[in-house]
Amino acid sequence: MADLSNLAGLGSDPSGEIDSSASSANNRSLRLAEKEKRKGEADPFGLAVKYLSQVEAGTVVRGNDELERNMLVVETVALSKGLPSEVITVLLDLALSLNAGTGNCARVLKFLIPATVVPQEAIVKGVSWLCVGKMPMNAQVLFVRWVLTVFDLIDCKDNLRSIYGFIFSFVTEENLCPFICHLLYLLTMREHVHPYRVRKLLDIQAKMGRQPFLTQLLALYKVFRPDLVTLSLPSRVRTGFKNHNSTWKVALSAVQRKNKGAVLVDQSLSLDVKEKPSTRKRVRCHLCNTVKSLTEHTLNSNKKVFCLQELRSFRELLENIHNIELPAQMGSLLGSALALHYLDCVQDESASLRLNFWLGHSLQEEFLLCPVDGSSDNTSEACRFLSTILFSQQFLQEGFSSTESFLYKFLSVWDGCLLRPQILDLLSDIPLMPSFYMHKLLFEPLKQLYFTSTVFFKVCMVLLFFFLSVCLYQARAWPCVLPRTMTLSGFMDSVMELVRFVGLLASEGLRLENCHVLLLNQTLAFYETVCDMFLKYSLPLIIMPPAGVFYPALFATDSVSVDRLGYIMYRYRKNLTLAKKQEQQREQTFHISRNTYKEFNRNLQAMVNSMWNSWWCIPGSDIEIDKDLISLSKVPEPWCRFDLIHHPALFSYAIEFHQRCWPERKNVDLGSIKTGKYWNWYMEFLFNQGFDGLNNFIQTNTGHSSGLSSQDDRQPTSQP
Repeated sequence: MADLSNLAGLGSDPSGEIDSSASSANNRSLRLAEKEKRKGEADPFGLAVKYLSQVEAGTVVRGNDELERNMLVVETVALSKGLPSEVITVLLDLALSLNAGTGNCARVLKFLIPATVVPQEAIVKGVSWLCVGKMPMNAQVLFVRWVLTVFDLIDCKDNLRSIYGFIFSFVTEENLCPFICHLLYLLTMREHVHPYRVRKLLDIQAKMGRQPFLTQLLALYKVFRPDLVTLSLPSRVRTGFKNHNSTWKVALSAVQRKNKGAVLVDQSLSLDVKEKPSTRKRVRCHLCNTVKSLTEHTLNSNKKVFCLQELRSFRELLENIHNIELPAQMGSLLGSALALHYLDCVQDESASLRLNFWLGHSLQEEFLLCPVDGSSDNTSEACRFLSTILFSQQFLQEGFSSTESFLYKFLSVWDGCLLRPQILDLLSDIPLMPSFYMHKLLFEPLKQLYFTSTVFFKVCMVLLFFFLSVCLYQARAWPCVLPRTMTLSGFMDSVMELVRFVGLLASEGLRLENCHVLLLNQTLAFYETVCDMFLKYSLPLIIMPPAGVFYPALFATDSVSVDRLGYIMYRYRKNLTLAKKQEQQREQTFHISRNTYKEFNRNLQAMVNSMWNSWWCIPGSDIEIDKDLISLSKVPEPWCRFDLIHHPALFSYAIEFHQRCWPERKNVDLGSIKTGKYWNWYMEFLFNQGFDGLNNFIQTNTGHSSGLSSQDDRQPTSQP
């Protein structure tokens, strides 16, 4: 009974159990609240963003310490780590709605640094706030500038393009017009070009004058719809859009260097391409672009649009070549074989125009406006960037006009050391231009660098002009690549200026560097190409090397230089002989100058007299030296010191031959080599050492054969 009464008592009074469960629930709620509080204290950034998202219109700004404290927390994180995409949306809405005041609007926009991507919905909503008209003009300009800065980071552009008309309406605002034109330039597609928009731009141009930003946008419109834009535009429009991202550039670059895996703002940071391949090798690689597709929708219900990023083979490219949408970040085309194939096959003027604009802007930003601090990271990124451009230019077998314009500006500030291989390679790809501009834009800055640099740089310079000359000659061989405005006489003037400029540089360089053997051999390699301009490249022009190059090679101490000079003189004779023959037969309309023949004969006489006739110092020649001065040297038989036996470059071969012929002799008598059959043997021995250039020169100009078909013991005649 006692047990039953106890059970009955428990059943009849449950209030104790209810109080216990309620107390447990309250304690759990308190613990969760405390946990959330501690979590919030550990994440002040999250609390600050939450607070700013709840700021309403009419909030007191002046003296609001809580607003200032939260704003400072977000600003610190933004400048150090960047902001997530969802925070970008919140802060952009806060700034453009002016809920936190006009002053904070500009402040927020200035530290709005994205860590990864920018959602396009945030930009679309920002344009809607722009249409409301509440913001002051300086805030409107700052917002559009920010959009231009982060344009490549916007995840998608389709919704932004759908409000193209709203954006276009702001071109009538004088202060906004340059920035709106820039934004329209980046967004424009063929379907956006309409007659009323062209008329509006022309009306604005009539009021404001021919402004570069209007000309750029009209040029793009003309590419898409040439029937609508009948205005004559210059073939090469200078950069019409100025740098708009200086406010965010340093902070954005610093943030993205920390976030290695994030989307990067420009080509020098965003593309991770392999090293430059060989000149003729076209290597396929996948498109490396971290920015999302321009659009994943269709232009119409029946036509599927493919993005270049989605293509993984050349076959896919061919199957979808007419349905391809270009990426938002044009720089992603560089370094991709598939994208370059597309550009080469389709010949889309709008793509070329956009790519050149992006490339020119990026080169100017990275190399002209932002000084390089010399760190290894910066240098390696810049090296990869320029190597990617080189790969693309060599793949397309033509240079970009924006690269050419950048080089002419960069040469005036280049120290000759920064990224030297890449800069010289880019210079070797520049197209033809009139001799006046070539001298002003190319020769003058390079000449200053040449005379103040090391011998290695001088060698690189001559090597550069060697490749450039080959490109010029090949352009003459294939006239289709010549500019339309370049005539044959203009082409010849450019080549003549180039060759003479290299001759001047080489002469002074050899004098300053004491006839450095590497510089001399590179110079002779250049003239090995120059001497065959008429025969190999059908160029009616023959230019002799200056005395500052010819005589250092003639009296060089290395045999390679002497042999190359022999080959050069042999080829000059071949070219001049054929030119003279055609001129006599009236088969050509051009005329080789008599001074060229005189200069060749003078050099030929000096070389034959020195090496064959054993009389290098002839009265009346270029190298005439007073006999009394020569006698002071006390050199025995000085007149024969540069013949085929005593020449400093060939002396060791003469000693070796003497030892083979007379091994028992203790005293060396090199004069005995010239007696009888030993002379023919020596000539054969000498030319068997690989001196083909000298062999051809001697046979052509003296009639001597190195063979042993004749066994007479006569000494060779002293006169050829």
